[in-house]
Amino acid sequence: MLTGLLKTVWPFAIGLIVGWVLVVAVAKVVPTALVPGGVIIWASTLVGGMLLRVVSGQGTAVSFIIVAATVLAVFLLGWRALLLLKSSAAA
Repeated sequence: MLTGLLKTVWPFAIGLIVGWVLVVAVAKVVPTALVPGGVIIWASTLVGGMLLRVVSGQGTAVSFIIVAATVLAVFLLGWRALLLLKSSAAA
């Protein structure tokens, strides 16, 4: 069970790391900002994860891509959106 989870997660974890490097080191954008930081990290995680899944021989069915995009958006953009709402409500 743990092996299957790790097999699914590792491509997305690498995509996530690449996204953070792009945002922090290359673009020098605030990583906690929804736009563009969060969107860059989300896109890098999704695209990088899917490309690594293809290279490693794992499946990339359209339904899997849709679910992955949605789940990643909730987890990678959701908390940033909540921070934005909180900061705009405090202002």
